[in-house]
Amino acid sequence: MSRRSWSFSSVRLKTKRGSDDEAADVFRRRGRLFSSVREDRRPKRSDDEDPSPETHNGAFLPGEDEDDRGAMKRLSTMWSSFRGKISRDRASKEPDSPVSPELAAVEEKPRDQRYASGQFFFEYLVVVSLKKNIRSGEYEPQISYQFPKRDGMVRFQKEEEEKTLKAITLFCFPEGINWAPLTEYRSETFSFVLTEVDGSRRNGYCRRLLPHGNGARLPEAYCIISKLACFGLFSKIFDEVEKRKVKSIAMIYPFMQSLREAPFPAPGNTVNIKSFIPESGTEIISLTRPTDSWLEHVDFRPLFSALTDEEVLQVFAATVLERRIVFIAEELGTLSQVIHAVTVLLHPFIWQHTLISIVPEILIDVVMAPTPYLLGVQKRLADEVTEQGDLLAVDLSEGRKQTFIRQIGDEDSILPHKLRDEILQALKSRSEKATLEEMNRLVPEAFLPFFIKTVGHFAKHIARPGPEKPGQFQKRSFYKALESKSTRHFVKQFVETQMFDLFIQEAEQRPANQNGFFEQKIAEYQKKMREKAKKH
Repeated sequence: MSRRSWSFSSVRLKTKRGSDDEAADVFRRRGRLFSSVREDRRPKRSDDEDPSPETHNGAFLPGEDEDDRGAMKRLSTMWSSFRGKISRDRASKEPDSPVSPELAAVEEKPRDQRYASGQFFFEYLVVVSLKKNIRSGEYEPQISYQFPKRDGMVRFQKEEEEKTLKAITLFCFPEGINWAPLTEYRSETFSFVLTEVDGSRRNGYCRRLLPHGNGARLPEAYCIISKLACFGLFSKIFDEVEKRKVKSIAMIYPFMQSLREAPFPAPGNTVNIKSFIPESGTEIISLTRPTDSWLEHVDFRPLFSALTDEEVLQVFAATVLERRIVFIAEELGTLSQVIHAVTVLLHPFIWQHTLISIVPEILIDVVMAPTPYLLGVQKRLADEVTEQGDLLAVDLSEGRKQTFIRQIGDEDSILPHKLRDEILQALKSRSEKATLEEMNRLVPEAFLPFFIKTVGHFAKHIARPGPEKPGQFQKRSFYKALESKSTRHFVKQFVETQMFDLFIQEAEQRPANQNGFFEQKIAEYQKKMREKAKKH
């Protein structure tokens, strides 16, 4: 039987015609999703067929879109359609408020090799403010500041950027509620990911807070757009931006300009940014990347604070089998951090399906998608989720009555019990107040051996006609090599996932003497086990 996966060929948001206030409704309307869904059939991989360079040369398989292979695919077609809708719906709006006159004009420097190769810290910083719509009388998010200003772009580039910037406002204020001035508001930092139709991805880092001042005022959001995934670094950058904004918004410019000109450090390295602040003098801000770059966008503490170890393993089991999973919480930061942490538990495998860490209200109907997804939904929209079947709905909020609002029921029996118990035992070694660094060391050490023991023998079952030739994965012999029936049962399900399929495709194309990350970890683990056996 051929493997099946689903992808979206067309997703559109229905425009309500004849509305007296169509523009004002853009943040409240719900879209009609999934106007067309197509089935993606992959040819069955032969277990006994002799390997041949022509069998699988890394090209896309018949019926497979390029977007389907991109890591962490996030409804690219919906994003494109949604951006087009924003452009149409906003055409009749009042023009955005002018940027503060105290801001110096910014000249865009020509792109150099660092930018082209993704080595700049960020593409731009925007401040999203809530402005009152004259026609509706409601407050709506708008870009009030952007650094740097992009001059010299051709028309289509300018139009595309305007659509993206206007869409970013939706992710900075995704609630779709009618805001009002506040006297108290707790600052929160969260992130989201934008995926274009061509598969390219940009990370959005957002800090939402109440600006400095007296009396009731509206929250605003700082948002940095970058191709780099490094939550910790950008959180520290927000601290510096916020500190300068209190004195004067004009002080943001020299700091961000210095940051933009600085080379992005390699993993484990530090870059020092000089910045002058009146009354304080010149300050040096040190920004250091973690040694393991795949951990620099994650903080495991919110995940293990919101869920028990046993509950985390049930979520992990459902994620490994690529099911539909929705996380529910009040805090935007909790949603984004928990979802990113769950995806890192899969390492060295990569989530290949829809991932939206914070679903704006206008896109809530995405929960009806028949394909696997990881979604973050705010608590007040929980009823929209609980109406759906065949998914795992996880409530992360404090004071909840139950953690799993909806579940299939087999989540606790998916993982082989012996390996499940080993993960639980490893997690118990952490202290109650473990630091970020301690958690980033302990959690991968608890979960990575699971994949080593279940599929770590994959390289022995890639047959090659020569050491430098592409190989072919021999599924049948791979199964037979597993002695445990429970492990074999799990692996037979796991190898049918897209994350394993893509992993194997990449392994088949690598030369036999070129080890990837997983092979290195397997060798380290085996060496550690041999040394441990000698001591006993």
